[in-house]
Formats: sequence, C-alpha cells, structure tokens
Amino acid sequence: MISKLVAQGVVGVLLASSTVAFAQDYPNRPIKMVVPFAAGGGADIVARAVAAPLAKRLGQPIVVDNKPGGGATLGADLVAKSSADGYTILYTTPGPQMTNPYLMSKLPYDPARDLVPVSSVAIVPNVLVVNKNVPARSVKEFIQFAKTNPGKVNYASAGIGASSHLAGELFKQSAGIHMVHIPYRGTGPALADLLSGEVQAAIDSIAVYKQHIDSGALKALGVATRQRSKALPNVPPIADELKGFDAAPVNYISVPAKTPQAIIDRLNTEINAVLQSTELQEQLATHGVIPQGGTQAEMVALVRSEAAKWKKVIEASGAKLD
Repeated sequence: MISKLVAQGVVGVLLASSTVAFAQDYPNRPIKMVVPFAAGGGADIVARAVAAPLAKRLGQPIVVDNKPGGGATLGADLVAKSSADGYTILYTTPGPQMTNPYLMSKLPYDPARDLVPVSSVAIVPNVLVVNKNVPARSVKEFIQFAKTNPGKVNYASAGIGASSHLAGELFKQSAGIHMVHIPYRGTGPALADLLSGEVQAAIDSIAVYKQHIDSGALKALGVATRQRSKALPNVPPIADELKGFDAAPVNYISVPAKTPQAIIDRLNTEINAVLQSTELQEQLATHGVIPQGGTQAEMVALVRSEAAKWKKVIEASGAKLD
C-alpha cells in the first residue's frame, strides 16, 4: 500500500514538473486567435489591433482566424474543443458565455465547463441615438415620448440576440416603456433605416453612429456606460436617468478548459501590458473603444455577473435564437 502511494506521488510530481516545463517554454510556435465573427466587424478590428503588439510581447506570430456563424457559437465551439495548450485562444464578446446559453436551447459546448476566461481586453461603448426628427433631446424626454406613444416607437438592432437588441430590451425594462423591436441582418441595414426614419431609435456602438451624430443626422441622447465617453464627451450616461444602466459589451479572451494556469497567467500578464500602450489606446479610441484589462479572477466574476443580468433581460423579453 505504501509503495503504491509512493508510486502515485512520484507520477504526480513528474506530471506537475512536465506541466511547469511546458508552460515555461510557452509559446514556441504561432498562436491562433479565433474571432467568432466576420472580418471587418467591430470585434475583428479590435482583435487585430491587440493581436499585433501581443505577438511582439509573446515572441510568436498570432494568426487571427475568423470563424463566424451560429451567433458566435461556431468559433467558440472550435476553441472549446481545441487542445488546452494555449495555442488556440478565443477573442470574444458576451454571446458565447454570457447570453447565448439563454438565447439558445442547446449549445455544442458547455460555456461554463469548456471555456475559461483569461482577461478582459476592452469595453465597446454603446450610445442611444434617435432619428433627427424624433422630438426628444434627452433620455428623459425620449422616455416620455415613448410613454405617450405606446407601441408606436420602434428600435433597430443588428439582429436577435445582438448586443444592440439586448441593450434595447434592457432600456425598455429599465424605463418601463413599450418599444417595438425591429431586427435587421447586421448593423448596416439597421443604420440605413434609422437614418431614413423608418425606425426611430437604436442603442449600438459609438463607432457605428459617431459620424452621423457629428453630421446632425442622428441625435445622441445617452451613452450606455456609467461614465461619459471621450468619443462623445458632451453626451451624458443613460445611467444619469436610469440608475445603474450599463449596456456596454466587454471584449475578452478565453481559452479551453484545463489550459495550464501558468499559461493563463502569462497571457493575462502580456495582455494587460499591451493595453498600457499609448499607441494602442489611441488606435482604439478612434473607434470609441476603451481598453480595459484586469485579473483573471475579475474576468471570471464579470462573466458570472453579466450572465445573470442578461439572463433576466432575455427571459423577460422572450428572445430566442432557435
């Protein structure tokens, strides 16, 4: 019995030693960063902006691999089922781990067991905008307008389950108003109808709407972060009117479960170092994006708290992707 325990202990020590050695050698070949969205979109732009300096710090190329489809589940599933060695990582937004579990009846992976958050990367601020002909100049006035016109005010989104959809539902529930959701196949068609007046409002990325706000075609009523945005310094937070309102999606990195902690720690350290770069901060600022790193524990906690928040919103709205 004693010899058996000793043998097991020796095996455990050898396995632990080999894991440490493996992590110390990491990385020694190119890393694949899977982005579960099409090239050219907001997440893809930020992912590529971060991947270049991160590759320099890690000393290995980072290949951005776009795997769109299934509401971001295809790319997430690919990473979840990859080797847990740090060479396939997921650059993602709330869908795969925070919202899709409640929008879809079945996922091809377990978002809690198969993926492990590493670090937050950025916050992508949304802004509540209305067509220039809507008689409202503030969040308070828009809420009153919607209350006096129940069912006659509609808002556009990039599609069912998109952050622009869920932000609109959160706004409706927080303000106690009834707006009609008009889902589109992407931000482009939604923007076109918003500019023409076919729809009255939307809550989506500042980067999408800023030029139209600057031109006067759209009116910005409130940003969906709890603080003002440098991109729209004169626009107050929606939270000034609706206490605690926050609908700014986080971009973050996840890896397959069972990835050695030493590799997770290395990735977290280097991601946070990259986000301190003035050059990267200025680059992201042009898109209205706020770099935001943090510890792994903070990102794990954020996934849990955001999942709980959006679960309530989704269940109240009845939204489904399948």
